[in-house]
Amino acid sequence: MTDAATTVPLPVSTPPAAAEPAPAPLRTLRRRTLPARWRITLWIILSTMITVLAVGLIGRSIFLAGVEQTANVEIEQEAAEFARFAEDAAAGGLTTAEELLTEYVARQSVHENEVVVAALEGEPIAVAEDTGSRTLDTHASLVNRLLNDTAISGSLDTPTTGPLRWGRMDFTGGGQDGSVLIVQFTQEPRAQVDASFGAIAWVALIGVLLSSGVAWLVAGQILAPVREVYRVARDIGEHDLTARVPVEGSDDIAAVAATFNQMLDRLEAVHATQQRFVDDAGHELRTPITIVRGQLELLSEDPEERAATLRLVSEELDRMSRIVTDLLVLARAEQPDFVRSAACDVATLTLDIEAKAQMLGDRRWQLMEVAEGVVPLDPQRVTQAVLQLAANAVQVTRDGDTIRIGSRFEGEGESRRLRLWVQDTGPGVAPADAERIFDRFTRGDSAGGRRGSGLGLAIVRAITDAHGGSAWVDSVLGEGAAFGIDLPAPDPVATHTPDEGTL
Repeated sequence: MTDAATTVPLPVSTPPAAAEPAPAPLRTLRRRTLPARWRITLWIILSTMITVLAVGLIGRSIFLAGVEQTANVEIEQEAAEFARFAEDAAAGGLTTAEELLTEYVARQSVHENEVVVAALEGEPIAVAEDTGSRTLDTHASLVNRLLNDTAISGSLDTPTTGPLRWGRMDFTGGGQDGSVLIVQFTQEPRAQVDASFGAIAWVALIGVLLSSGVAWLVAGQILAPVREVYRVARDIGEHDLTARVPVEGSDDIAAVAATFNQMLDRLEAVHATQQRFVDDAGHELRTPITIVRGQLELLSEDPEERAATLRLVSEELDRMSRIVTDLLVLARAEQPDFVRSAACDVATLTLDIEAKAQMLGDRRWQLMEVAEGVVPLDPQRVTQAVLQLAANAVQVTRDGDTIRIGSRFEGEGESRRLRLWVQDTGPGVAPADAERIFDRFTRGDSAGGRRGSGLGLAIVRAITDAHGGSAWVDSVLGEGAAFGIDLPAPDPVATHTPDEGTL
């Protein structure tokens, strides 16, 4: 090639990802009639109520236990005070049990819900109680029962007094048996606890109602992206797959929206491929179908004209078959398994391609370079691409013209690429044509331009794109052209260049 050559490399495309395993079949879901927003709100209300109820019951139990503990502490404190008083009274000359009890009760200042009873020989003789408390006469039977009980402390719950805790200290002084009975009534403290928790329950109910409103609003905010997915799915039509769900943030809902958008991208790509196939088929098949219909309508009875007509119809049908085959290849190029890469010996591949190319036409085929090494690629697709370039070269040359084929490695390391090329001595490609010659249904308009459906070079490009490579053309108008493909070849390889000659 000269310095005036036009080189148009095509952009490198990322190869399709490996096919993912088929998803497991979905289980049949139960039909739900309640909207998701209501379900979320009700579950939040239910969990809040259960939590509040559990906290209330546990708190009430703790406070009631505190009431009982306080009563026990008061009884123990009173018993300790009496023991100290008894020691001091003995030192002060109070020797009889009656004197001791009378003096002790006279000095007592009891609080509400507490009663101290002094008994001599099992009979009450003095009592200390709060003026607002129950009188001893009201509970005479209870006092007698506690004074005569074999136990010295305990708890009791009666219909008249309610729950209480009591303790008794028995002693002997001056030949007399005396007792000090301490009673702590716990009904009123317990009622106060219940009243407090009743007020707390009303506050908790108001809190549950407020949390229900907050839950309703929060559920609406959480489900807003889901409603957006629903809206987009509802608005998608048969011929419009461009709608997408707005993705905000990086949470799980955003991931659902992003996944939904990716699904729409795949559906749009499949739809575009199918639509392009239908459009391309309709565009390219319209002419041969019209020709065939016209020839058959004007079919003559003359044997020679009939044979010529049938020959033309057969050629047009063959052309239609080739167009459909090429379109199917291009449609298949959109699938992930279009290319099946495997370790391939480049030297063997190049020799096989050159041997098959010689069957395409009576030309002087020359093998210029042979790269040596192993590269991961699809040998069948690469062979298809290079033979398509060779077939195009045959179309623009005459019998005996020279067509050169070669392969070599270029670059080093990860950027190393395998280049396979076909060079002809035809009319060449104009710069304007070189920019678009690899597009579908594009034919060169140069003198002696290339013939065909305009799909061959598109197939070459699709194969190289699937490998992550690029297709290119290097040409000078009137001096031939070189078409080639560059494929990624990151593995270390060596290049062998035999002497130039005719094979």
